[in-house]
Amino acid sequence: MALLKILQYPDPRLQRIAKPVAKIDEHVQKVIDRMFATKYHTENCAALAATQLDLPYPPHITVIDLSPTNDQPLCLINAEIIARKGEQFELEGCMSVMPSHIHERVKRAAEITVQALDRHGKTITLSAEGYMAKCIQHELDHLAGKLYIDHLSALKRERIRNKISKINKKT
Repeated sequence: MALLKILQYPDPRLQRIAKPVAKIDEHVQKVIDRMFATKYHTENCAALAATQLDLPYPPHITVIDLSPTNDQPLCLINAEIIARKGEQFELEGCMSVMPSHIHERVKRAAEITVQALDRHGKTITLSAEGYMAKCIQHELDHLAGKLYIDHLSALKRERIRNKISKINKKT
């Protein structure tokens, strides 16, 4: 199965807003399969959102698998956070923002409840806390055209841009 290219910051396509999925058909299933294949073939990748990938019209889909053996796939389609509780301020990284070099603390809800469709079109409601809650919020930000660094101050974002520029010059 062909893997998808993961877009890298500052690619402007990372600011795209995902298109809601109207119908879960064979095309959508193939996109989901390719997203999971890409996730599983990318080292240290917990999840991917369609807007992170080189897709012409990214659908509102995220794939997640936090299991150490990559055998607990979770697909969220048209996901929406319907409840938030508490706060966490944890380090985040991103497959689209120099994942082996750039990590920053981001404030997120500690617990969330999400409503979405699974890959078969069944409505699901999922409660998550800790790392899973952070992961889902991070991916849903992607689908809304935001990166985790957009939650940072302008000064921190500028430092990150400079660091990325220096790293890119070395390679």
